[in-house]
Amino acid sequence: MATTDAAAASDAADNLDALSPFELKDKLIAYATDYSQQKSATKSFLNAGRGNPNWVATIPREAFFLLGQFALEESKRIWSEPGIGGMPHAPGCAARLQAFLSSGAGDDATLIKRSIEYGVKQLGFDADAFVHELVDSIIGDNYPVPDRMLAHAEQVVHRYLEREMWGEESPGRRRLFAVEGGTAAMCYVFDSLLTNFILHKGDTVALGTPIFTPYIELPHLEEFGLKTIEVGQTTMSNGMHTWQYPESELSKLEDPRVKAFFIVNPSNPASYSMDESAHRFLVNLVQTKRPDLLILTDDVYGTFVPGFRSLASSLPHNTILVYSFSKYFGCTGWRLGVIAIHEDNILDDKLKKLPKVEQEALHRRYRSLTPDPSGMAFIDRMVADSRDVALNHTAGLSLPQQAQMALFSLFALLDEDDEYKKRCQGIVHRRWQKLLEGLGVTAPEDPLRVGYYADLDLEAWGRRTFGEDFVRFAEAHHEPLDIVLSLAKRFGTVLLNGSGFAGPPWSARVSLANLDEDDYVAIGQHLRDLVGGAVERWRSSQGDDGHNGSRGANGSSQRNGGRS
Repeated sequence: MATTDAAAASDAADNLDALSPFELKDKLIAYATDYSQQKSATKSFLNAGRGNPNWVATIPREAFFLLGQFALEESKRIWSEPGIGGMPHAPGCAARLQAFLSSGAGDDATLIKRSIEYGVKQLGFDADAFVHELVDSIIGDNYPVPDRMLAHAEQVVHRYLEREMWGEESPGRRRLFAVEGGTAAMCYVFDSLLTNFILHKGDTVALGTPIFTPYIELPHLEEFGLKTIEVGQTTMSNGMHTWQYPESELSKLEDPRVKAFFIVNPSNPASYSMDESAHRFLVNLVQTKRPDLLILTDDVYGTFVPGFRSLASSLPHNTILVYSFSKYFGCTGWRLGVIAIHEDNILDDKLKKLPKVEQEALHRRYRSLTPDPSGMAFIDRMVADSRDVALNHTAGLSLPQQAQMALFSLFALLDEDDEYKKRCQGIVHRRWQKLLEGLGVTAPEDPLRVGYYADLDLEAWGRRTFGEDFVRFAEAHHEPLDIVLSLAKRFGTVLLNGSGFAGPPWSARVSLANLDEDDYVAIGQHLRDLVGGAVERWRSSQGDDGHNGSRGANGSSQRNGGRS
């Protein structure tokens, strides 16, 4: 909120606020790079824009590569010519793996041994069949069969999600579709909901805002043509956001015109888990007033919350669960995600109730796959749609990806004391404290604060600290994007604008995942210096009317719903 140079003002006037924050990020990086080059060849800029974690889970990766060595031995055992191997065989492979691992005492060998034992004793697997699936997957010599997800991998990941997302108290089995990360899951879900007439162009869907930007953008693409309403995290306490959904907002879902509710929980960018009162209210609303409401919950950050339980636990019939392994295990480059849908679900019910003309259209679409397309479950239609139906026979996530996904899941399942989880949660919590240290402020403890991101609303801070006059002065002399533009240009710090997530217009999102701890002290100091300059200019203007400038007091905050 400091005075910016002419270039920054020009940027704000050039409709940069229409860009997705992830596209605006590239321009901010260019500014920050220029800053670092001007200051010193050795001084790098601080990019806290993207949520790619800078830690990786090493043990399940080590297990993957050790299994890869065994898999190559199995291949050469079948056919060994220079540079050529064969397709591994199942009979006896479990015993051969045990012999291969007998001399290994590292964490990777231990994880493999314990994983095979877990599969056999806890999940009832045949040892040879389980080992062969892992080995053949790592070799990658076959198409995915079944295409939706490999048989053993699905059961392993199901058990992992049961532990982390919905708990044993939520009965019934979910069917899983292994996909190329959470972003692919979003694409597949949106596409199949429209293709199968669960949603139609012109329908209204609700978004739990602020929310990951693509959920805002996708509904309005030409191929979807959906209308959206916001269910906002508008609750305030002592002038600060609690980032929770009040009943007045959730009550918007009572409107039968709202066909679906899309939510990220824990949230992005606010990074808070839904509180118990909102959870109960939403469950009661669906059960008593809107049993037809479809819910999509994206729970990628759930493992950063002690005792997390997804809406998929309480509303299994109504909920599509999207989960990505990327953040927790530090594997964004692996592209590992899954879609989970309960066997008894609202989607299949809706398919059976479609008008005859729509059922006939879907019969024509899927008739090359089965004699009775009407019996195809929605999740199987989604698999087919992911390859435009005609290429259904080559659908499915690559086998090496499924093997690594299974090993990540087994690693977590066998970590009985949640040591890895505690370390990951500790990483982001320490970085949050470092950010506060740099800002020179304190914040009350909140068990629902995940801390993977921090969404800092400078308007709310200014109003709470200095009053309404300061807020009016800032709005009269600055644009909301001045925050992130000035940080990049003056300090070489890259943050994302909160408005791009349908959040408060004067907010900025800090990723606490991808920089070292002390970097967050610096980022906090940069924000403090930026705001401090604005405060000084406001104080020096007190002899004036405080409303000079290109914009009036009823500026962007009112255009964005007046949230603070």
